[in-house]
Amino acid sequence: MLVTRFDPFKQFRNLEKSLYEYPSNEGVSGFVPVVNTREGEFAYHIDVDLPGVDKKDIKVDIHKDILTISGERKTKEEIKEDDYYKIETSFGKFSRSFNLPENADVENIEASGDNGVLEVVVPKLSEEKHKKIVEIK
Repeated sequence: MLVTRFDPFKQFRNLEKSLYEYPSNEGVSGFVPVVNTREGEFAYHIDVDLPGVDKKDIKVDIHKDILTISGERKTKEEIKEDDYYKIETSFGKFSRSFNLPENADVENIEASGDNGVLEVVVPKLSEEKHKKIVEIK
């Protein structure tokens, strides 16, 4: 019979090890793009770094004052040499959501992509449109 010493921290070490291990290539892995947001005088700007993502694989939609940018990155690297042949593919879905401020002009939001960067411009409503004066009867 094998006697093992009780280690109360063994489960914690195993949990920590599983959290920091590099994810395996089984199934579809996630992809979290880098996002930069800034506020200008007339608009809010959201810049999303999406290297290797085709424009047709990106979706920008608005539902109940929440702007969601989602899509999928598909990459395939193929190397053919005289003595070997190598193909590496990776896939990753992503989704990022942003609460729109009260003064966002939802009807005029624009998105454009250039060199792997998606820029979403959310114009601000002018104070006159955003402000309402209630008449007393």
